[in-house]
Amino acid sequence: MSTRRLVGVIGAAVAILALLGLGVWQIERRAWKLALIDQVERRLASAPVAAPAPNAWPAIGKDAAYTRVTVRGRYVSGRDSYVQGVTDFGGGYWLLTPLRTDAGWTVLVNRGFVPADLRGRIAPPGASSVTVTGLLRLTEPGGGFLRHNDPVQDRWYSRDVQAIAAHHRVGPSAPYFIDADRSGAGWPRGGMTVVRFTNNHLVYALTWFGLAALVAVFAIVAGRRRA
Repeated sequence: MSTRRLVGVIGAAVAILALLGLGVWQIERRAWKLALIDQVERRLASAPVAAPAPNAWPAIGKDAAYTRVTVRGRYVSGRDSYVQGVTDFGGGYWLLTPLRTDAGWTVLVNRGFVPADLRGRIAPPGASSVTVTGLLRLTEPGGGFLRHNDPVQDRWYSRDVQAIAAHHRVGPSAPYFIDADRSGAGWPRGGMTVVRFTNNHLVYALTWFGLAALVAVFAIVAGRRRA
């Protein structure tokens, strides 16, 4: 076998192995994604548990997202934050308000969606104690796509728990926020969390396997022509 032909064979083999490896990786990713979807669906269907208290905060990770939780306390008046968002109602804001729990710690509650023309016109939540039930959501630091949060101007493009809590000086706050369930027909409109996971890994896997097969066919055809 000539040196040129040997290099071609080795190159084709490396390419085929690499493409097969990518296909196998996508199959593994698909299995992981299906397990994640099943886990989240079971959380959404389960009964709410007590929102994690300060002693549990260090252990909170991505696997806690979308857990149904409940907490009781009083909203901190005058500390609302409007975070830009888009829903089926169009563009507007998520209304986040600190809740001082009966246990003495603070958590930000996403009370729901508010249309753009109602910003700043939502009535205060009141001073009475309330029970909030909803989904535990992880903090969204930094901002949105190509837009950074600007605490000085009170402009928010993501629900950055630490930055919002610091801006309103509410003291140490939970490293998560709660998407409150819907309660009533007015604004803010809760219960609008969209839980959706893309799962195109099987398509990607078949693409990589198909490319590996094409490289193999081209290599065989090229080898026969040279022979």
